[in-house]
Amino acid sequence: MAKLCTFITFKTTNPMLKKILIVAAVLAVIIVAGLYYANNRNRTLSPPGKAELTSGDLTVSIPYGRPSVRGRVIFGTEEEGALQPYGVYWRLGANESTEITINRDVLFNGLPLKQGTFRMYAIPGPEEFEIRLNTELGTWGYFNPDPAKDFLTTKVPVQRLESPVEQFTFRMEPTEAGINVIFEFSNVRCVIPLTR
Repeated sequence: MAKLCTFITFKTTNPMLKKILIVAAVLAVIIVAGLYYANNRNRTLSPPGKAELTSGDLTVSIPYGRPSVRGRVIFGTEEEGALQPYGVYWRLGANESTEITINRDVLFNGLPLKQGTFRMYAIPGPEEFEIRLNTELGTWGYFNPDPAKDFLTTKVPVQRLESPVEQFTFRMEPTEAGINVIFEFSNVRCVIPLTR
């Protein structure tokens, strides 16, 4: 044991080893600070939002990131330089994956859906958005989900807005049969009816 302690003491007093450890510690601090800055910058540009509504015995909650238009073309073709090209995965927000929690079984745009929490994302198109629900939760939203974990796919029509919405927004409205989940961004509005 004494020899082991002597060996460790010798190694830690070695000037070259000390320099290596100091450089490694400084690099670790720089990397952590860089990741913290990038994450904080993303959250500053796309702050967190949450839409939640209870109507009767139905409660729907959606935490999401709120990107802004900032003079960019949001939806369109790649040739138009769209930030979110038609036909390409979109996380329905920014930062972490957008997730929807529903407290009871519903019809999601007419399709049966059991209560629970699900990743929700979209494939935008000029006339309709394909909305998909997926069981992969708690991920960074930038990355495509595992399509094998998709279990519900539906399409909702695009409504064009006369007054563009600068910051991506989810909102909800009660209906006689349940709740309409509405998202708006740039000149696009889509409505997903959830009915009991």
